[in-house]
Amino acid sequence: MGFRLATIDDRAVLIDGDHWHDLAAASRGQLSGDPMEAIRRHVELHEFAAELGGRQPAGSVADASFGPPVPRPKNSFGIGLNYQAHADEADMELPKNPLVFTKFPSCIVGPTADVELRTETGDYEAELVVVIGDGGRDIRAESAWDHVVGLTIGQDISDRRLQFAAKPPHFDLGKSRDTYGPIGPALVSTDLIDDTTDLTVTCSINGEERQNGNTSQLIFDVPALIAYISAILTLEPGDVIFTGTPEGVGAMQGKYLAPGDEIVTTITGLGSMTNRCV
Repeated sequence: MGFRLATIDDRAVLIDGDHWHDLAAASRGQLSGDPMEAIRRHVELHEFAAELGGRQPAGSVADASFGPPVPRPKNSFGIGLNYQAHADEADMELPKNPLVFTKFPSCIVGPTADVELRTETGDYEAELVVVIGDGGRDIRAESAWDHVVGLTIGQDISDRRLQFAAKPPHFDLGKSRDTYGPIGPALVSTDLIDDTTDLTVTCSINGEERQNGNTSQLIFDVPALIAYISAILTLEPGDVIFTGTPEGVGAMQGKYLAPGDEIVTTITGLGSMTNRCV
């Protein structure tokens, strides 16, 4: 049985419909409340998720305050220009290999966290985020999905002025200010997703839809990204990969984020995140 792993009050929980269960309690103490341990031992989560029926839940999802489902990844990667239409709107040549940059893990926050802009050129980028469950080096594309614990939603918030403050651009710094990496609300195991290659990715700002893409449009798909990165370095359990954003980013429209803006990011089967800019 599949699972939805989340973090509430800094503890790992399993989501069951409209309610949540503390993982340590649901596992009868076999797992702790540490979300990173849960990811490392993800095979056991299927068993505990299957036993949730009939248990008294710990609380309601509607009343919960979610943190990032992967609070402390060792590595956090971003992929640039991975949708044709986004490369076209940016008037940039498609990369021959994945354009990989570091999105420093310190920027990771939860699905309802405030985004602290600190710039007048803040931008949004709705993205599918892949989380590694079983690490490895030189992972073959054919077996890459076997190394994925699940998927979640991400926002690759970007400070465009900082990003392009130098040549070549500071992709890493421009996308890694504190709070510039909201993810969540839950880490969804892939067996709960009908088709990982056909997920609609949308982003709305103050109710206006700005982005609407589909993972079928990825230039380098998830297996290709995992194979490419793992050929260079060893992937670890809990590593996250922001897989790229569709067209419609604010910089191309002159619509930068401002204090008070509400960002709603939604992906088929994964739910929604709502982040307010301050």
